[in-house]
Amino acid sequence: MIPISFFFGGARRTDQTAGRKEGLVGAMTVAWDDQFKRQNIMWKVPRNIRMNDNIVVREDEIAVFYRDGKVLAYLDRPDRYALTSQNVAVLGKLIQALSGVVQQAEVYFLQKRIFDGKFGTQDAFLFQDPDFDMVQLRAFGDFRYRLKDPETFINQFVGTFGAATSAEVEDRIKDEIVKQLNVTLGKMKANGLKVVDFAASLNDIEQGVLANSKPHFATLGIEILQISGLSIPLPDAIKDALEKMASAKVLGRTNAAAYQQFALADSMKAAAANPSGGAGTGIGLGAGIGLGYGMASQVPGMIAQQPQQQTQQRPCPKCGTMNAVTTKFCGNCGADTTVAAGSKPCIKCGKMVGPGQKFCPECGASQTLKCPDGHDVPANMKFCPECGKPVVQS
Repeated sequence: MIPISFFFGGARRTDQTAGRKEGLVGAMTVAWDDQFKRQNIMWKVPRNIRMNDNIVVREDEIAVFYRDGKVLAYLDRPDRYALTSQNVAVLGKLIQALSGVVQQAEVYFLQKRIFDGKFGTQDAFLFQDPDFDMVQLRAFGDFRYRLKDPETFINQFVGTFGAATSAEVEDRIKDEIVKQLNVTLGKMKANGLKVVDFAASLNDIEQGVLANSKPHFATLGIEILQISGLSIPLPDAIKDALEKMASAKVLGRTNAAAYQQFALADSMKAAAANPSGGAGTGIGLGAGIGLGYGMASQVPGMIAQQPQQQTQQRPCPKCGTMNAVTTKFCGNCGADTTVAAGSKPCIKCGKMVGPGQKFCPECGASQTLKCPDGHDVPANMKFCPECGKPVVQS
């Protein structure tokens, strides 16, 4: 007796055998074997599905039927589906589509489970830093994602991008994550992020990329669940500059002055190591020793001057904060520190007049007025404090 599977393709199909016809009428049963799933989010059945074929959908799968640039239907409940006219009540529009003029469709199997991937920048990207100007950077990290909307996923990746394999899908995801990383760094740079802050801000950058990615990937039918393991290594030139600046701060110098001194020292070392001639060696060695003595002689001077500079301070006339005598404006409130406390502007020229002075030292104008009864009235008052009569401003 000939088994019924001989006629209607009852055997399970795999990547290698799904393209073969079975039985006398060419019907086929299609299933995605576990051994071929692995890290593949998508598998395209090698041949088109026709009426009378059978589709096996498991717990972790979705079968999507695609034709003419759009999704016809998808099956997301685990079962064995026979594409026959007897299943119109169950399969609805799918059977109607396969019973029309074109009685076939492409089928894509999708996995529901969570996937892990790695991303990285193929080429260096530029980051404009206030201290180091344009810096070339690279970034690497991990991401976790899953299928969110099967219809949107197939319409976008298959219909719009022309992807046919899981590798092409993941390449597109990686490119989009790198794009969102650039967007996130741009936003954080506007809020003061510098390259020296990267190490302490990696968690914030990861969360920023995740937040920016979610709405973007929703339009592709994918949900990004996690961004982790982010690494943005600094170029060697930046690391060397940071080491020199750190050494300079030990000596109490500003970054710019220190960088110039260390750059000069490096050039002298290179001259001393130059084997082209004895004179160059002598010059490099002598200059290096001279620089060493010069720097050594400056350090005690800076240490000795430090207490003296700390004592030469004066209080702000407005808020009382202590400021260096060389400071013209208060670092706390911005008031002019060169004027005495209690000073007021001249009623004529606006220059500051010290307390107790009756005439402006700049223009000589009197700082007091007379009321109609002859009382002396300060220039900033409109009424006499003695009689209450209005004062005529000159």
